[in-house]
Amino acid sequence: MSGVPAWDGPRTAIVTGGGRGIGKAICERLAREGAAIAIFERDGDSARGVAKEIEAAGGRAAAYEVDVSDRSAVDAAVTEVREELGAPTILVNNAGLTPFKKFRDITRADLEQVFAVNVYGVFDCCQAVLPHMIEAGWGRIVNISSSSAQTGSPMQTHYSATKGAVVALTRSLAREVGGKGITVNAIPPSFVDTPSLREAESEGFLGPGVETLLQSMPVKRVGEPEDIAAAVAYLVRDDASFVTGQVLGVNGGRVIG
Repeated sequence: MSGVPAWDGPRTAIVTGGGRGIGKAICERLAREGAAIAIFERDGDSARGVAKEIEAAGGRAAAYEVDVSDRSAVDAAVTEVREELGAPTILVNNAGLTPFKKFRDITRADLEQVFAVNVYGVFDCCQAVLPHMIEAGWGRIVNISSSSAQTGSPMQTHYSATKGAVVALTRSLAREVGGKGITVNAIPPSFVDTPSLREAESEGFLGPGVETLLQSMPVKRVGEPEDIAAAVAYLVRDDASFVTGQVLGVNGGRVIG
């Protein structure tokens, strides 16, 4: 992008689940905007690969092998980020599990596993990074939810419940920290062309398939990871300081309103 800089001064962004798909696109986009990127990812090799690509393109990035369901690991990694890249004042909570299972077959262990990553992981990352944002008097948090939280999704009762919780967390936290120069928003994507989407399609979890399902949407194409990254890039800019507590649906019109 050209013209007005995204931020008045340097920024460090933590992107969870940044090793592939939507998370990778977000890392690349924010790096182009000028942020130093801390990639939190369970798959250390994929995170290191993304970091190398960003650095080869002239950006700053570092990989951190982190399971966001492990609070001690999150705290340790945030401390490392501050020492290596600077105080993190941008957080994009993208890491998540996307399981499919019939409601009657979902066990308590299944439920706890998806909540540990999709809800507790978001909560813990926000809590770990907030002190740095409060100290700076500036912060941007973007939580990646899902259109499944708005429409419901068969075979994904547990997943949809977690993504609804993320929306509620977003709105409540936005009210609590808005006076400290911190905004908190959520993006619920719909069909985005990622490895996870294609895996679900190949396993028969998307009924007649993605292309058929798209025909009921106003924008009749599958989303690209870059579509989500573009929305994130706007929400974390200085220009978006008056936008908080919002749920910005980047979904091709699958959910309107």
